[in-house]
Amino acid sequence: MPEKLLNITACTLSPLGDSAIVITFGNGMEYSIHKKIKLLIELLEDEPFAGFIECVPAFTNLTVFYDPLVVYKDQKQSNDTEAMSPYEVVRSILEMKLRDLKEDKKLSHRTVSIPVCYGKEYGPDLEYVARYNDLTTDEIIHIHSTGEYLTYMIGFAPGFPFLGGLSEEIATPRRSSPRMTIPAGAVGIAGMQTGVYPISTPGGWQLIGQTPTKLFLPNVNPPSLLQAGDIVKFHPISDQEYKEMILKEGVQ
Repeated sequence: MPEKLLNITACTLSPLGDSAIVITFGNGMEYSIHKKIKLLIELLEDEPFAGFIECVPAFTNLTVFYDPLVVYKDQKQSNDTEAMSPYEVVRSILEMKLRDLKEDKKLSHRTVSIPVCYGKEYGPDLEYVARYNDLTTDEIIHIHSTGEYLTYMIGFAPGFPFLGGLSEEIATPRRSSPRMTIPAGAVGIAGMQTGVYPISTPGGWQLIGQTPTKLFLPNVNPPSLLQAGDIVKFHPISDQEYKEMILKEGVQ
């Protein structure tokens, strides 16, 4: 069976300043869009063009950053007779790479298990989430901790994962009044998403638990435990286990 190539007409490429291009693949939080973004990232990192710096994924697009001076010098050294701006050169390269994407190629996903102490002072909104969905708190914990969640992107705060795949049974709107301070490690729900606050920050997600696992790792490269494409699984731990893990983290 012939490989299925990406339909490039379904994508839009737009300049972002003079050193980046945004490639938009759609307008929804969908696995098919995520897959195209990941495939292009792999292609660019395996076969970088002259001047390529990095690419940053989001829900529906990929931003490709480049050094226009390096692109210009590389073009000048080539035998091309037609002079093009760095933007035109990079856009042409990206269009060519998009045509080479094979949509039927399978993605590999790293799975990361994250312990969570649910409820009480660790999850002050757990009871609200249960009432909103007409479920018990134990049912919320069971549904949340037995799901598998895809990391679509890292953003909002350093290391903050936006996770898709939350069951409709426990989907809950954001709080009407955001909290001014949310502790690092707080696990929350907002609509059809779940996520973990990696640092202390204001936020409006419904907090159902807390993890002792550190997601923001400033001394590591990259400084985030999770990356786009990772699969996250949560598992419940007791209050005692949480405290022991926190103590262990402090000793290390």
